[in-house]
Amino acid sequence: MRITPLGAGQEVGRSCIMLEFKSKTIMLDCGLHPAHSGLAALPFFDNIDPASIDVLLITHFHIDHAAALPYFMEKTTFRGRVFMTHPTKAIFKWLLADYVKVSSLAVDDQLYDEKDLLRAFDKIEAVDFHQLVDIDGIKFTAYNAGHVLGAAMFLIEIAGVRVLYTGDYSREEDRHLMAAERPPNITPEVLISESTYGVQTHQSRVERETQFTKTVHKIVSRGGRCLIPVFALGRAQELLLILDEYWQLHPELHPVPIYYASALAKKCMTVYQTFSNMMNARIRAQTSSGHNPFHFKHISNLKSMNYFDDVGACVMMASPGMLQNGQSRELLERWCTDSRNGVLIPGYVVDGTLGHDIVNNKVDTIPAMSGGPKLPLNLLVEYVSFSAHVDFAQNSQFIEELGSPNLVLVHGAATEMGRLKSALTSRYHESDRQLNIYTPKNCEAVELYFKGERMAKAIGTLAKTALTNNMRVEGVLVSHDFTYRLIDPRDLPEFTDLVSASLTQRLVVSSRAPLSLVKWHLEGMYGTLGKDADDDDAFFVCVFNTVKVKDLGTHRLVLEWEGNSVNDMVADSVLAIILQAESSPASVKGEHCSLFLLSTMDLLLTLRLELE
Repeated sequence: MRITPLGAGQEVGRSCIMLEFKSKTIMLDCGLHPAHSGLAALPFFDNIDPASIDVLLITHFHIDHAAALPYFMEKTTFRGRVFMTHPTKAIFKWLLADYVKVSSLAVDDQLYDEKDLLRAFDKIEAVDFHQLVDIDGIKFTAYNAGHVLGAAMFLIEIAGVRVLYTGDYSREEDRHLMAAERPPNITPEVLISESTYGVQTHQSRVERETQFTKTVHKIVSRGGRCLIPVFALGRAQELLLILDEYWQLHPELHPVPIYYASALAKKCMTVYQTFSNMMNARIRAQTSSGHNPFHFKHISNLKSMNYFDDVGACVMMASPGMLQNGQSRELLERWCTDSRNGVLIPGYVVDGTLGHDIVNNKVDTIPAMSGGPKLPLNLLVEYVSFSAHVDFAQNSQFIEELGSPNLVLVHGAATEMGRLKSALTSRYHESDRQLNIYTPKNCEAVELYFKGERMAKAIGTLAKTALTNNMRVEGVLVSHDFTYRLIDPRDLPEFTDLVSASLTQRLVVSSRAPLSLVKWHLEGMYGTLGKDADDDDAFFVCVFNTVKVKDLGTHRLVLEWEGNSVNDMVADSVLAIILQAESSPASVKGEHCSLFLLSTMDLLLTLRLELE
């Protein structure tokens, strides 16, 4: 088995993992790197042949996991099948349509347009959680990953070897999503897991919600504007639930407006309401009672900045979450010079983005997108992680519970990934269990070797009799998609697309030896020869009831038999005897003896007649 990251190898961004085994090829995720643009943001597609990929699985709708999909489907030779869950497919279309519209690239530099997106969308196939899909020997099942609505981890099985790819996952239930589930009663041979936070430990949910609301309250209480850069969908819905509840409990904040600046908000909220059955028990209970949990009392959707009256304190949630462009970047440039204002970063920010530089205090000024002078960064900068990724405690516990002997770490910066590997190596060094850990770079392959046991199942007529040790069983061994079945030939039409047939072989041999002499030689080798009861031809013998020998006259014999491995060997031996019949000394002696006996008998008969 070969596992090769084309993206997310010792980095966060452009997730794209290649899985090759038993002549089957699967691509896991197909995202763009948020810190780059144009072709530089793509995974390393030039290292592969897209036409060789059988199946492409998308774990969730985020840009770094799905945004390269239209390019890959429409601009390359890929002709395989693409799968994602129903919520992911529903949101994927709107999210990438918005991505194309707000892209700051020139038309010639864009990776794809809206027409490419729509063509790709029509080819995508949606699957349910826990649905087993089998495509030419590739079996996979989606399990809830808890990261965002519709996020899945995929359990893949090829030739009995199982691989679990987590994608981005969270083991903590929040206000609207369930925690990631573990595939039940299964220990995959390989686990491909994210390592985003390495050995870091998250705050408890109560602690981070308290810090978040306290920071927002402090900023707006002094008349400031609070910017919360988020992805358009995902963590944004969690933060909206928190803010709406907090505003409801604090009447003094009611005059302060909360805006959600996203043209997608209204469209995608419909998707959230449609798939509320995939959320946690709290949301399902509210929905079943007739209450819409995503109908917010204190939050207004802002389709465009043209509708925004920037007067006084407010809270603004805007995308993108890493401040590289778009509305969140425009607002940051507008508000960064006023110390009363603040920016609250609620999720993971990738190295190379402005959001990462701000959180890590790497800059005290920011460049203006318009190309003007740099702007001083005077506003308050706070980081409260609501990122729905596992921390070290959750990740290590999941790895231990799953029990896979091989762990491939992806989706993590090189330093975080290295720390996680060291921590896990130390933990398992002290235990009896062996864990092989791999941390490949982009385009660096991990090769694993498996010796799978081959087991054939007897079905149909053969299964009616209980099998015992050392019992001889005969049938046709049928191999299909790495599974083996032993079937009675008469059952082939019922259980397979195959039909049984017999092949009659005929071989004409030139021989001057008469059939009687050939028969004498054959009896010397095989004993008594048979004769087909249905055949009245006197010039005919049958060896072992399998090979018929017939005299055609004019010094020609014909051999006829039903072709199979045993009969073919008998026919070969019969042919060898026929070819030796003329030249064998025993044949000559036998022929002379036969003639002498006939002559003697004729003489005795003549004498007897004369005496009479």
